[in-house]
Amino acid sequence: MIGLLPAAVGFLVMLGVMLAGVPVAVALFATAALGALTYLGVPSLLVFGNQAWSVLNDFILTAIPLFIFLGELLVRSGVTDGMYRSLTDWLRRLPGGLLHTNIAASSLFAAVSGSSVATAATIGTVAIPTMERYRYDDRLTLGSIAAGATLGILIPPSINMIIYGSMSNTSIGQLFAAGLVPGIVLALLFMGYILVVSLVRPSLAGVTPPAVPFAERLRNLVDILPPLVIFVLVMGSIYLGWATPSESAAIGVVGALLVTMAKRRFSIAMLHEAMLSTVKISAMILLIVVAAQFLNFVIGILGIPQTLTRAVGSIASSPLEVVLLLVVFYFVLGCFLETLSMMIATIPIVMPIVVHFGIDPVWFGIFLVIMMEVALITPPLGMNLFIVQGVRGRGSIGDVMRGAMPFVVIMLAMVGLLVAFPAIALWLPGRLFP
Repeated sequence: MIGLLPAAVGFLVMLGVMLAGVPVAVALFATAALGALTYLGVPSLLVFGNQAWSVLNDFILTAIPLFIFLGELLVRSGVTDGMYRSLTDWLRRLPGGLLHTNIAASSLFAAVSGSSVATAATIGTVAIPTMERYRYDDRLTLGSIAAGATLGILIPPSINMIIYGSMSNTSIGQLFAAGLVPGIVLALLFMGYILVVSLVRPSLAGVTPPAVPFAERLRNLVDILPPLVIFVLVMGSIYLGWATPSESAAIGVVGALLVTMAKRRFSIAMLHEAMLSTVKISAMILLIVVAAQFLNFVIGILGIPQTLTRAVGSIASSPLEVVLLLVVFYFVLGCFLETLSMMIATIPIVMPIVVHFGIDPVWFGIFLVIMMEVALITPPLGMNLFIVQGVRGRGSIGDVMRGAMPFVVIMLAMVGLLVAFPAIALWLPGRLFP
């Protein structure tokens, strides 16, 4: 067992290597290998092969490439244009008009893509030109898109939840159920903020799009059906006990293929592009997971979790104090690290503390995902900020950052609600998985 100081130095070195631009998987493995060689000797490295095999042989991880493929197909199917137009027909009369459409469209697309980055790019491509045409305030527009896209990792299915569940031995089905109500509540909080701002400063809300006859609005509802049907197929098959999360992902892929065919976007070239992108993203994620699990093995042998738990216990005496410490920890870390790598690198360190203080791992999974959402739109390295600015293609990224700041405050308020009312996350999984 090693002391807290060498462990802290190792952790800081690992973060420094990541910030220097070294690939995350390499930084995680190098840190683990250095610790193993220093304290355990060369033979400890020989278990890496067994570690890698045991991780990649986990059936639940097959859901990751399947959900990524599902999102890639939907991005290329053209479903977003019709979905955005149909939502605009119904939300245009609210103060804030299309700003509400940004949140609603992000929530709906998040319910099938499982990725915040894909949601930001897809919704941004459709929304930004439309918002500019109706003269909406740039900062409010960009902030609503960046924040709405963060729902991609909270509203199920979520790739981040699958990885967290796999690394912490937590039920993926319960995590998916736990993310649904907080995701809806957070989307409503975003829309509430937009409503208030639009009432106080109507000039920011642009020009109201022209009215659409009621009959046409009803006909256009068909454009919302594809993502809704896929969501029901994926989540319904899990909660009815018909399929595991991995099998439900495969069902979703079949549904997405049918959508691309119905939209007449299916082609061998499109399929090849979607598969190639899926392989690249999946390989990156799974390599990070393998390296993180080896790091988890090394720090477990060295007794770092026990040392850290005792150290935290000397600072915090209750679960609430631990959660407050973790809020500060993840908020600061999220300013400098990419969310997935931050989550994977810290789970082996944080989970023993969570278990020691009796914090529900399902609740903590939702808390962790919301803190990852905060990191996605927190300067200077919030991924969604750069994605939205890239789609915009003009002006300064400072506009996106300033527009996103009020939504960061709302997310932190959501964390407060989650702490005060744990049932927001735990009620639905308690009903579905008694």
